[in-house]
Amino acid sequence: MDYKGKKVLVCGLARSGIASAVLLIGLGAEVTVQDILGEEELARQNIDLDGLKQKGVRLYLGQNPDRILHKYDLLVLSPGIPTNLAFIEKARELGIPVRGEIELAYDLCPCPIIAVTGTNGKTTTVALTGEIMEGCAEDVAVVGNIGIPFTEKVSALKPDSLVVAEISSFQLETVHNFRPHISAVLNLTPDHLDRHGTLENYQAIKEKIFENQQTSDFTILNYDDEYCRDMATRTKAKVVYFSLSHELEEGFFYRDGSLRIRMDGLDEKIVGKKDLNILGSHNIENALAASAMAYCAGAGLEVIQKGLRTFQAVEHRIEFVKMVNGVSYYNDSKATNTDAAIKSIEAMESPIILIGGGYDKKVDFSPWVGRFKGRVKYLILLGATAEQIMETCEKYDFHEYKLVESLRQAVTLASQKAGPGDCVLLSPACASWGMFKDYEERGRQFKELVIEL
Repeated sequence: MDYKGKKVLVCGLARSGIASAVLLIGLGAEVTVQDILGEEELARQNIDLDGLKQKGVRLYLGQNPDRILHKYDLLVLSPGIPTNLAFIEKARELGIPVRGEIELAYDLCPCPIIAVTGTNGKTTTVALTGEIMEGCAEDVAVVGNIGIPFTEKVSALKPDSLVVAEISSFQLETVHNFRPHISAVLNLTPDHLDRHGTLENYQAIKEKIFENQQTSDFTILNYDDEYCRDMATRTKAKVVYFSLSHELEEGFFYRDGSLRIRMDGLDEKIVGKKDLNILGSHNIENALAASAMAYCAGAGLEVIQKGLRTFQAVEHRIEFVKMVNGVSYYNDSKATNTDAAIKSIEAMESPIILIGGGYDKKVDFSPWVGRFKGRVKYLILLGATAEQIMETCEKYDFHEYKLVESLRQAVTLASQKAGPGDCVLLSPACASWGMFKDYEERGRQFKELVIEL
């Protein structure tokens, strides 16, 4: 699409919205950025409104854009904006194309894309895949939901570059032509049902990551996940499975303490579990998925081995912070749903003082609380979901918990409850909204409070 002279409305002043606006201005479009928040509140969030104005971006703040929609040729949505809002429906009725930041970047991308989605493990797998591919590619851009907008990097990409992108369900809602050369769906468990409504709808949105792929492409799927395994019937791409629990006739799997490849005549050990610097069985799955993607992208076995051995845990994902008085503190703020939080408590080898709770995404906490026995010594709760979690604890006959009002209080109480050999784990099983800007702010605050101890 030629954007020169096009009138584009970018909705949402998150980082991806700002990156999209700046990119479109550079392409010659006339750009207006809309946000429901007013100028004063956006300034408090350190949004550089003056910088945007200087680049030629117009601002429409503090209200929905219903009255001005008819003026625009294209609507670009930031991922955080639900696609069922009234003004978006109106745009569609007016025949105005509605696109997301990922689709905008894809249209301009000159190089192959590896795209990863799933309920959990996306960030670690994307970061690990990117690190592996840096061993054999000239230029690797790790972008998407990992925190760096695709639109922020696309202008610098060349045909021999490679993109590794973390793609959330929110971003997949607005894709149309998006076709990665390699896609991966790591797992599927109920999440974001407050936005997507049903698990079936959530699954259908996740499957958009491979809907435009062709037989020359690859789809990497988790053989152990029944939802993912079923997806193999709906992709045209070559399916490559990975598995933690099954020895596959073809694919990437775990056996006898080792990650293995069985493909294209190879039947070899990649690395041992002890060679990985990331904790938990879920990270073995992530490493298998990353190995599969890197292999399909052309990485040799030695390159994959080196990347797996050198990779360190990503920030906010079972990240070791500090040991204080014999107690280990871990920041797992990115565990924003129950499945991720379950994997985290299962990865710990010490008795756990657990900090949880947060924004209510309308999920059942029973699977999470049901794993506490024999693992969690004490639970400290905060946020909107605290009452629901406490009720669930009572159903499971778990009574060692307390509600606090702030993260500072939570860390202080955790330090009092923990003894030598224990660990304190921030793994909320909930999103951060309402108390924090995002999971990163929550995780950083936790680390600052731990360092103060």
